[in-house]
Amino acid sequence: MSNLVDAEAGTERFSSYEAELKLVQADLNQQLEQIPELSGEPRKAAIAKAERALEEGEELLGQMALEKPNIPANLKPKVNTRYRNLQSDIDALKRRLTSLSSDRRALFGSRYTDDPTTDDQLEQRQQLLSGTERLGRSSQRLRESQRIALETEQIGAGTLSDLHRQRETIEHTRGTLLESEGYTDRSIKTLRGMARRMATNRIITIAIITVLVLLIVLVIWSKFR
Repeated sequence: MSNLVDAEAGTERFSSYEAELKLVQADLNQQLEQIPELSGEPRKAAIAKAERALEEGEELLGQMALEKPNIPANLKPKVNTRYRNLQSDIDALKRRLTSLSSDRRALFGSRYTDDPTTDDQLEQRQQLLSGTERLGRSSQRLRESQRIALETEQIGAGTLSDLHRQRETIEHTRGTLLESEGYTDRSIKTLRGMARRMATNRIITIAIITVLVLLIVLVIWSKFR
């Protein structure tokens, strides 16, 4: 099914994003397999790396969602199925990462207690700030995607408006050509009428001249008879 859709025009960018997402997904799976074996600082670093990979995957999903309206209608059902499957996989990875991140004892190692010290509180606060910063970056990417979508919509509306004006121009030109054709037909009929009248006048002139010549000949003949 993938090969069929990829071969069709209009799906190139969607398929490119899909290929990138699968690479990110494979990398994220590998990272999540390693996290349970870690604790303390190495675990936090691995979780942070996995979170960045997850953000990249979600961003690629967003780009794929923007490309779906451009997919040919006959391929949209297959593309939508592929998109939903990938979205489901990313959601599952996100839940797994959230579960690993919530294991505070494994995250903080031997320093974790139910009554954290000031240093622990500062570290936890730093992590909260880091999460807030990542959320801000995600929101910024979402706003950028919305901006691109609005610009695309405006470009599409402008294109439709241009096509409408071009259609009106073509229709006006067609009407002018039909009107000119009518004038040409009338001109041709007028010229044909003039030609017929000229031919008639020529025949009449020749007949008059012939009669006059005959009369002159008769007059001359009567005098010398």
